[in-house]
Amino acid sequence: MQQYDLIIIGGGMVGASLAAALLPTAEELGLRMALVEAQPLPEAGEAVFTPSYDARSTALAQGVRTLYRRMGIWSALEAHLTPIDQIHVSDRGHFGSTRLHADEEGVPALGYVVENHWLGQVLIRHLQQHAGPHLTLISPAEVAMLTPGACGNEVRLQTEAGEQRLNAELVVMADGGRSALRERLGIHYREQAYGQHALVANVSLDRAHANIAYERFTEAGPVALLPGESLNGQVRCGLVWTLADEVLDEVLALDDKAFLARLQQTFGYRAGRFTAVGERYHYPLKLTQAEEQVRTGLVVLGNAAHALHPIAGQGYNLALRGVVALADLIIDRKRSGLPLGALDGLSEFVEQRRQDQQRTIQFSDRTLKLFTSGNPLLRLGRGLGLQLLDSCPAGKTLFARAAMGLDQPAARLR
Repeated sequence: MQQYDLIIIGGGMVGASLAAALLPTAEELGLRMALVEAQPLPEAGEAVFTPSYDARSTALAQGVRTLYRRMGIWSALEAHLTPIDQIHVSDRGHFGSTRLHADEEGVPALGYVVENHWLGQVLIRHLQQHAGPHLTLISPAEVAMLTPGACGNEVRLQTEAGEQRLNAELVVMADGGRSALRERLGIHYREQAYGQHALVANVSLDRAHANIAYERFTEAGPVALLPGESLNGQVRCGLVWTLADEVLDEVLALDDKAFLARLQQTFGYRAGRFTAVGERYHYPLKLTQAEEQVRTGLVVLGNAAHALHPIAGQGYNLALRGVVALADLIIDRKRSGLPLGALDGLSEFVEQRRQDQQRTIQFSDRTLKLFTSGNPLLRLGRGLGLQLLDSCPAGKTLFARAAMGLDQPAARLR
């Protein structure tokens, strides 16, 4: 039996970020962590990262910059980041729009667009460089069983070398929205289907994107366009197109030329003319919330705890705020000699997180319903609202700070 203070199940962006957040204080605190990942981790010295036209991307809020700088990975990430200098919010076919500008808000950027593969590679390389007495990486490994005990949780792993048994005061499940372990542990969740799918792809324009991100509300659903890194002279933007379930197959069946024409008709020409589209992905849109996010010695984190509509791009940023809040709790309790897995501390943590979760989820949910309603009065009201917001500097700043994740208390991570 190998003993740890903390076991993180899942080496994706959320789980790896938690380990990275704790590394700077791990030696001082005598913290021993293990990160368990089902997929093989890349070997040191593997091929250097090359951006891909079809790669999925994430929009990082401005507040994430401070967090990743404290973790020590921001300088590496910057090599393949695209800053968002402006955000343009509009209602297609109706008056009213709002524009946010980084220089007006006194920040270097409103946010940053990064390929998921690049973010994951930077995180994993950082962990591999700091693996040692305070961090053990176990991969590939499947969790066969998690059993609560008097001294924490016992985790049984199936690895290529056979079964391994670990024990820890605290286990964090960060294994994604399709967590099989969550199901086996009987952690139920509430689910609300929106009757929509997100179609995700990269598209090119006939002009530079000028580092502008668009949130365009249309009759066919919200369309987000994120500025991306250009490749081989081609402008690249990340597209997230919300489609009703009943029209998804029709749009997917279109060839590239017909797809671009349909997108152009839906989005308009505000960003320019669409000239190319890459591979298309899609997934059903649901609001999912775990009914239990903590038990004694156990925390459910990231998409395993909550998944929300991609409108306004708040999902990963919400998860990362949970990561740093948990890291702060672990640091405080370890420094005070308190048990990491005690239910009182974890319950206080999840109560604080639930307020942020509910606020973010309600904002996404209400915005979606407001801008997809066919009610003429709501259409008029949202147009007036966008126009008023655009002409009110104080209101724009409040809105911008929320979008950038700067309306939350700063993480300490020390």
